[in-house]
Amino acid sequence: MRAVDVIIKKRDRGEHTREELEYFILGYTRGEIPDYQVAAWAMAVLLNGMTPRETTDLTLVMAYSGHVLDLSDVVPRAVDKHSTGGVGDKTSLVVVPAVAAAGLPVGKMSGRGLGFSGGTLDKLESIPGYRTDLTVEEFKRQLREVGAVLTGQSVDLAPADGKLYALRDVTGTVPSIPLIASSIMSKKIAAGAQAIVFDVKVGVGAFMRTLDQARELATLMVDIARQTGRRAIALLADMNQPLGHAVGNALEVKEAIATLHNQGPRDFHEHCLTVGAYMLWLGGLVDSVDAGRARLADVIASGQAWAKFRAMVQAQGGDVRAIDEPERLPRARYIETVPAPRGGYIAGVHARRVGETAVLLGAGREKKGDPIDHAVGIEVHAKVGDAVQPGQPLFTVHANDPAKLAQAREALLAAITWSDTQVEPLPLFYGIIGE
Repeated sequence: MRAVDVIIKKRDRGEHTREELEYFILGYTRGEIPDYQVAAWAMAVLLNGMTPRETTDLTLVMAYSGHVLDLSDVVPRAVDKHSTGGVGDKTSLVVVPAVAAAGLPVGKMSGRGLGFSGGTLDKLESIPGYRTDLTVEEFKRQLREVGAVLTGQSVDLAPADGKLYALRDVTGTVPSIPLIASSIMSKKIAAGAQAIVFDVKVGVGAFMRTLDQARELATLMVDIARQTGRRAIALLADMNQPLGHAVGNALEVKEAIATLHNQGPRDFHEHCLTVGAYMLWLGGLVDSVDAGRARLADVIASGQAWAKFRAMVQAQGGDVRAIDEPERLPRARYIETVPAPRGGYIAGVHARRVGETAVLLGAGREKKGDPIDHAVGIEVHAKVGDAVQPGQPLFTVHANDPAKLAQAREALLAAITWSDTQVEPLPLFYGIIGE
């Protein structure tokens, strides 16, 4: 078998065998097949697609390219969640401790932000001392003893995916739905997940811009889960405007803390209850999603979810004083409110432009390895459907550079679409794929 023959087969719209994928992907992981040949193959996949069977085989090849965690000695059923990325999406910071407090231990391996989409690890690292590099042994011990873990992915898990993703990122092949689905699922399988709730974002601030694209990705991931003996459900969630109010690392931690104290934004609170309720249901702790919502609402209102978050931060070396007193978290030097230049109704808050403005301020990175500023970001005060008076606050910008603050002010005003007539609020979810 030759690498060029695998490339030609996909170029000519052929269907790969499991053996071909093992030869090609594992050969690339070992350094035997060069980047330029894999880049050519990835472009052929982007243009010609893959069958569900091919995508499942690719997923399993990547998952088993390294160590696969077995969590059966720690939890009866390992339930995970995955968001496809968005602006202001700090859901894991609330859902993981809340679900754990409700009685279902959750160990989650998260990633960093890239481009306009924020990353859970970057947010957590706003907390002084918080470790995101737990070993597998530390991960399992904390899952057993605390019941909640939020850390980075071990380098031993799905190494083929890490190498292939880095190549896709620089060769224009990230948007391929089979490659996205196999990337996500290979990491979930390698991390030991037996049941998964997918939070598939759709809209201008998501990688899936249309509902058709989001449904295709969600259906494929649920299908892969089913074919590999796992339970899964996918929620199609709006990302045309930022989720919640805060966009930026320390700001989002503060909003998560407020939500765990039952004081967070309504849309974000509702989003967390929905995702968490499905996790409890898939995990077998409740008989219905409604019962899951009720249990989560109770553990948040009673302070149990906050206590679990605090225990998790402490177990991972974080300074709990910084979350007990959030004013200790990183704070920007310049904080300025952007007022509404006119009155009317908010017809749009362009999520991607808000996310890109946060990156401009330093809250995100344009390429892997770029440093980030945990203190900077944006508070979004008006959402779609709101009636706004002239001079009313639209945004608050947190910056460490006056020039960037001025740029951000103009960019944020351009992110707003106005209407003179009443506008309906956006839905939080557009549908559910799966069980």
